[in-house]
Amino acid sequence: MSTAIIEVTGLTFDYPGFRALDNVTLSMAPGTVTALVGPNGAGKTTLLRCIAALETPLSGSVRVAGLDVYESPREVHRLMGYLSDSFGLYSELTVAQGLEYAARSQGLASAAVAQAVQDTARRMGLADKLGKAASTLSRGQRQRLAIGQAIIHSPQVLLLDEPASGLDPEARSSLAHVFKALQAQGMSLLVSSHILAELDEYSTHMLALDRGRVLEHRALSPGAHVVSASGAPVERLLRLEFAQGAQAAAFWLASQPGVRVSRAESHGVEIGFTGDAQAQAALVATCVMAGHALSLIAPVTENLQQSYLKSLQAGRDANKTKEVSL
Repeated sequence: MSTAIIEVTGLTFDYPGFRALDNVTLSMAPGTVTALVGPNGAGKTTLLRCIAALETPLSGSVRVAGLDVYESPREVHRLMGYLSDSFGLYSELTVAQGLEYAARSQGLASAAVAQAVQDTARRMGLADKLGKAASTLSRGQRQRLAIGQAIIHSPQVLLLDEPASGLDPEARSSLAHVFKALQAQGMSLLVSSHILAELDEYSTHMLALDRGRVLEHRALSPGAHVVSASGAPVERLLRLEFAQGAQAAAFWLASQPGVRVSRAESHGVEIGFTGDAQAQAALVATCVMAGHALSLIAPVTENLQQSYLKSLQAGRDANKTKEVSL
C-alpha cells in the first residue's frame, strides 16, 4: 500500500484546442513542501484544481491520502485546504466571522468551532484582529486570513496557488514562517509561485512543469539521491578538493562509474554524480586508496531558481532532439 499523501497517475486534461496536462504522473510524501514551478501556461493551476477535484480530467486518476478525489470528493475536501490565486473574502465579515463560516462549511462540530477560530487566528497572527472587518486588513493580513480559512479544519494537505502574489518582502517572509510551522505540524503543502526566492525559504521538493508535462520532481536537499520523472537518476554536483595532484585525480575520477567531471582546477574538481550515499562513500574510499590526496568533498549547492532553469533548459533541449529525430 502506498504511503504517498498525493498520487497522480496518467493525468491528462484538455481545454478546447489546448492540452493543459499531458500524462502527468507524480507522488508526494507526507510532510513535504513541494514548490510547483513552471512558465505561464505550464499547467500548474490546472494540476492544483484537478488534485482538489475542482476540474475533471480527460483521463487519469488522483488520490489524496488513499482516497480517489473523483469518487469521494467530499471526503477528500475534509482532508484538504485550497487557496486559489484569486481568493475572495467576505469583506464585511469580521476575521472571527470569516473563520467561523469556514469552520462550519467544513463540517466542524458546533462545540469545536469557537476553539478552532481562536487557535487558527493565533496560528496566523490574527488573534488581535478577530473583531476587525476583512475589508480593513492589509494585503498580508487578508492573505493570512484566507489561508486560515483554508486550514481551520486541520487538513492533511494544503494546496496554494500564488499565495505571495502582491505581497511586500516583509509579508512574504512572514508567510514563509507560517508555511514552515504548518509543515512542522505534519501538514503537506503544494505551493505554486513565480517568486522562486520565496519558495526557496521553505520548500523541500521541486516539481517543474512545462507544456503540461513533468520536467523533474525531486528533493532539494543537495545530499539526497533522487530520480527524475522518467525514473533516471538525477545528477548531484559535488566538489572534491585535493592537497595535491588535482589534475591526476580528475583524470582518475572521469573513469569512475556515475561520475562526470565538469571542471578541474589546480586544487579542486567539480563532478556530476548519480550515485546514492553508499556509492559516494565508496567513491571517497576508492579515491583515497588510489593514492589521491582528497582533503574535502562537499555538495555544490544551487538555489531553486537555478535548479528550475536547468530543468527547463534540459527539457526543452530533449524536446528539440526528439523533434529532429522525428
